[in-house]
Amino acid sequence: MKRIRKIKKIRIHREGTSILVIAFVILLLINAASWCLVPYDVFNIGFSGVSAVLYLLMVNFFRSPRRVFDGDTENLVIAPADGRVVVVEKVFEPDHFKEDRIMISIFMSPMNVHANWYPVEGVVTRVEHMNGHFHKAWLPKASTENERSLVVIRTHSGVDVLVRQVAGAMARRIVTYAEVGEECFIDEHMGFIKFGSRVDVYLPLDAEVYVDLEQKTVGNETVIAKLK
Repeated sequence: MKRIRKIKKIRIHREGTSILVIAFVILLLINAASWCLVPYDVFNIGFSGVSAVLYLLMVNFFRSPRRVFDGDTENLVIAPADGRVVVVEKVFEPDHFKEDRIMISIFMSPMNVHANWYPVEGVVTRVEHMNGHFHKAWLPKASTENERSLVVIRTHSGVDVLVRQVAGAMARRIVTYAEVGEECFIDEHMGFIKFGSRVDVYLPLDAEVYVDLEQKTVGNETVIAKLK
């Protein structure tokens, strides 16, 4: 069934609301104190400018565009995140399948939207958080050694797809909304990763891959693969 596309509207993600409020109050108090002590000083002008830029970068980081996938979602795998593709290869998946799978990894820079969407529709069968290191997110070992959250989704056609949220050198907090037993849909947020990292998707070996290395992706819009 074809969906009616909604107009995109940019909003602030709920994970950033409290952080932005606290940051605004702190920066406002510091700048107010600085201007009261030394009004019209060149340093104050520069500091106020830096504060404004810093705050706008934080707002940009926590933006959360409203997106609705345009088209039939049957057997499609949609990009779970904004970013660029850093891995497309057959690998051994050690945490759940314990066998070879096609892995597609999307790296998110600090400038990307950091909300994560469900890449397929189905039922969540497993959710697990695993502690680990904080290697740079684009390194191959990050997928299996870094702190990560694992979500397994069984599609309506009976195919299991694993999605892994991976923390990086900067990202020290992974938020996962998925719960075992709940039905999930494309267009819904699966979670959020703070301050840059990656999302890995593990697919059956017979999946047809639609993306290449270094290709940019748009979360909940770019089709990355199709399941047989």
